[in-house]
Amino acid sequence: MPPKRKASSSTKARGKKVKVEPEAPEDTFKSVKEALKAAPKDKAKCKAKIDATCEMSRDAAAENETPDAENEDDLYSFPEIRTYTLSLLTKIHKLETELKYERRCRINAEKEVRQWKEMNIPMAQMKGTANELKSVLTYAKVRLEKPQYKTNVNTPYVENHIVEDAFENNSKIYEDYDCMLNQTNIGNNNNKFYIIQLITSGKRFFNWNRWGRVGEVGQSKLTPFVGVSEAVKDFEKKFKDKTKNDWNKRDSFTPHPGKYTLIEVEGEEEAEVKIDTVDGVKKEALPCTLDKPTQELINLIFSNDMFNNAMETMNLDIKKMPLGKLSKAQIAKGFEALEELAESMKKRTSKSKLEELSSKFYTIIPHNFGRMRPPVIDTLEIIAAKKEMLLVLADIELVQSLQAEKDKVKVEEIEAVPHPLDQNYLLLKCNLSLMAKPSKTYKVIQKYLDETGQSGRKLQLLNVWEVDREKEDDRFQAHDNLDNRRLLWHGTNVAVVAAILKSGLRIMPHSGGRVGKGIYLASENSKSACYVRPSANNTGIMFLTEAALGNEFSIAKDDSSLEAAPEGYDSVVARGMTEPDPSKDTEIILDGRKVVVPQGKPIPQPKYKDSYFNQSEYLVYKESQCRIRYLLELKF
Repeated sequence: MPPKRKASSSTKARGKKVKVEPEAPEDTFKSVKEALKAAPKDKAKCKAKIDATCEMSRDAAAENETPDAENEDDLYSFPEIRTYTLSLLTKIHKLETELKYERRCRINAEKEVRQWKEMNIPMAQMKGTANELKSVLTYAKVRLEKPQYKTNVNTPYVENHIVEDAFENNSKIYEDYDCMLNQTNIGNNNNKFYIIQLITSGKRFFNWNRWGRVGEVGQSKLTPFVGVSEAVKDFEKKFKDKTKNDWNKRDSFTPHPGKYTLIEVEGEEEAEVKIDTVDGVKKEALPCTLDKPTQELINLIFSNDMFNNAMETMNLDIKKMPLGKLSKAQIAKGFEALEELAESMKKRTSKSKLEELSSKFYTIIPHNFGRMRPPVIDTLEIIAAKKEMLLVLADIELVQSLQAEKDKVKVEEIEAVPHPLDQNYLLLKCNLSLMAKPSKTYKVIQKYLDETGQSGRKLQLLNVWEVDREKEDDRFQAHDNLDNRRLLWHGTNVAVVAAILKSGLRIMPHSGGRVGKGIYLASENSKSACYVRPSANNTGIMFLTEAALGNEFSIAKDDSSLEAAPEGYDSVVARGMTEPDPSKDTEIILDGRKVVVPQGKPIPQPKYKDSYFNQSEYLVYKESQCRIRYLLELKF
């Protein structure tokens, strides 16, 4: 230890000085203070002196100065603390070095993990692509083999079955070994499909399987077989594994929990005009006889793109239901599932039961929700929307059936066939006469549209056609005894226009609404326009219908139980809080009868100010009680 300083000693600074470097970090002093807490407690002045020294050293460092001799002497009076401090600083430096190394290692490790994760998706995609290429190469290898025999034309192939896109046109489904399976389980977020096909090409047979989430391509597998018996056996085994049903008993198919359900899809044929030949003479299509606007209308209401777009907007999977070709039986099963849901809601069953029944409906009618969990059908409003969707599907199925029948007709005695648009027009069995725009009736319709349309959203009237459906006049004459005739609006989905022109406005078995099962009409365009579903280019179709209302029964509250007008009445009117100003009404003459056409703006109805209906709705419960008079093409 250095000798103690005498009291009389001079206060002159010593020769040796301890310099505190200006760049010494403040954290170092804090570390020293923390370390001193563990120092021997018998030196009471230790902590106070070191604190003072640290403070003084920081000030001196800031001014690039050294401590004075007195402070230095105080520091030297505790040499064991100085040694301890230097040792502690050395350890701190070592720990900081190790910490920096570990931090670098962790950063590098995290970077590698990120790179592996980023590579994982492409690798999975490459794996799927490799599987697809393997299947295609296997098939191509077979295609390159020279056929050793000629296929018998009487081989029992089902022409309506469509071979998966991975195969060429000369590949065919063997007999009827082709099925589409679907499974939805909301609780497990399952919404998946499974395709099984037995395909023949030349002398070889393949079982083609494709599976995945609805709306996605999914994965696939191609299994070649030398003989048909092995291929059939494998097909039936796969069907049994996936459905728990026997293939030869599929007509009485029974769904099982956790298994796939068979989707009944009618065969799809190309919707194109087939020009046949007789004695080598090619049949040529005649020029179209329709005027330009009518050509465009027919093209719109028979457009496959329009049908597909309508289905996509309803979240339907068009890949599992090509062009809406669900069978009538499958659509009927969808209605039954919705009725079961409605009954469960009335009984206030548990949410799990509604999930189960909703899953059943989505399994029967495949929906494309992407990766989202299928929503539970838990309100009567959703059920009504789904019923409307099935009605649209049924109408699309009707139009597709009409076109299929047209394509089966073979022309063998004449050398020319009607133009494709003429053929579609003839399928409707309905006369459409384009109305001249300067005509008086056209102006009345234009004003009816303008005055009762939605404020702030004026619809553009493009064209008007007079409609004369085959035999509709005959059935409408059954109500000649009824006066009180009005021209009323009816809005609809563009996808069902062709079906309406073919079959008229119908009361469907599963339809219904706030005023029961009937044909809904309105006196305000803005009311019916809410039900219009336009095409992709915002072209919508609306009808103006002559309704023989006779004696009206008025209501101001919902009554969904109605299936006919009350005794002594011919129609039901759900009175709204507004109605077109009756003082502005005009009349037109149709087949010698006066028909009222509103021409005024909607005005409040004091008598029905507390009505449950904002706008009036007119109901007839007999299809023959209304007749479609005009078709309007509108720009929405």
